[in-house]
Amino acid sequence: MSSDPVPADDSTDDSPFRTEPTVRDKARQFVLPLVVHIEKAAPPARTDALETAARAVLTILSDERSLGDGPWAQAMTDWQDARIRKVVRRARGAEWRRAEALPGITVTGTSSEVRVFPPVPLDGWPKDLARLQVSGTDLDDPEPPAPADPAAPVLWLNPELDMSAGKTMAQTGHGAQLAWWELSEKEQTAWRESGFALSVRTADPARWSELTTSELPLVRDAGFTEIAPGLTVAVEGHDRVGALPPERAPDSAG
Repeated sequence: MSSDPVPADDSTDDSPFRTEPTVRDKARQFVLPLVVHIEKAAPPARTDALETAARAVLTILSDERSLGDGPWAQAMTDWQDARIRKVVRRARGAEWRRAEALPGITVTGTSSEVRVFPPVPLDGWPKDLARLQVSGTDLDDPEPPAPADPAAPVLWLNPELDMSAGKTMAQTGHGAQLAWWELSEKEQTAWRESGFALSVRTADPARWSELTTSELPLVRDAGFTEIAPGLTVAVEGHDRVGALPPERAPDSAG
């Protein structure tokens, strides 16, 4: 699903997340593609897919190929200089194998695989990605998710919204990116070394009201697909990443 977020409390004129036209709209528009592996016989669990998508966004943001003189650095800069768009598509079988052959990073969760690719122009998708379906990303959790880890960031979902898994994956990616931007270089390193530990959970209504009035990073969707413009994700605990213990790096492949 396509998504373009708008932090609720942003007042900077050139913010990539404002709904009003800005100088960023004059730049060529790019999108960050994510592809989730969904086989009919063994679809991933919904919450695991949401968390894996968020980790995938963080992984490409921090990858050495996205930084400095890396081969993806210019595309990442062009993307972040314009609107911050993400599109989630699904693939299975041969479609997934063709997607894996393109430059990108596959991040693996407990039951899910998400491949993230360097940004592409809105009108310049690679053929093997452009043919993939946006619809059909409805997923379920076989069992209720365990309580969120209080030591790691939590991306809280708006309980009043009914979004497809694909749309929600884009939203959790936005939330993770907002958290990343809040951190110092030292904190970013700690989060990366923890394997980008995080949780995605749906807040209960009372908790959601508290979260959205607590000056936390908030994602406001521009309302282009599925839902009306409004708040979708509240990011809690990004200030705790510096204390996370180092674990494995995110499972990934070039």
